[in-house]
Amino acid sequence: MSGIAMPIPAGYRPNVGLMLLDRSNRVFVARRIDVPDAWQMPQGGIDPGEDAADAALREMKEEIGTDDAEILAESEGWHLYDLPPELAARIWGGRFRGQAQKWFALRFLGTDAAIDIATEHPEFDAWKWVDAADLPALIVPFKRPIYVAVLQEFAPLFGR
Repeated sequence: MSGIAMPIPAGYRPNVGLMLLDRSNRVFVARRIDVPDAWQMPQGGIDPGEDAADAALREMKEEIGTDDAEILAESEGWHLYDLPPELAARIWGGRFRGQAQKWFALRFLGTDAAIDIATEHPEFDAWKWVDAADLPALIVPFKRPIYVAVLQEFAPLFGR
C-alpha cells in the first residue's frame, strides 16, 4: 500500500475513500447529516505523515465505529474532484478547491451490529448496504464521476 507518493496538485486536500463490501458484495453507504439525501461511501482526510492505508482504517473507525475489515485493493492512482463553488468557499476555511482521493476496497469482516454511526463526531444519520449498480444514483452529482471510476476499477472484486 502506498502513502502520498505522487504530488497532490495544489488546492486539493489529500483524502481517502472507502468502498466497504459486505460478504454479499454489497457496498456500504451512509447519509450525511449536513446535506439532505446525500449518500456517500466513507471518506476522510489523510493526516500529515500518515500512510493512506492507515488513514482508511482510521477514517472507517471514526465514521462508522468499527475498523473490522481487511484491505482488498488500492486504487491505481488518485481521483480528483472539485467542490461546487458555494461549498469550496466555506468548507475547510476555503483553503481547498476539492479533494485528491486514494480509494481502498475493503471486505467488512464484522456484523452489522458492529456498525455505529453515532460516533464522537457523527457525520451520518443513516446507513445501508446497496448493490454496486445502484450506487451512482445515490451520490451527489459533483462526486458521481469518481464513484463511477472507482466502481470500474474495483469491479473485479465484486463480479462486474
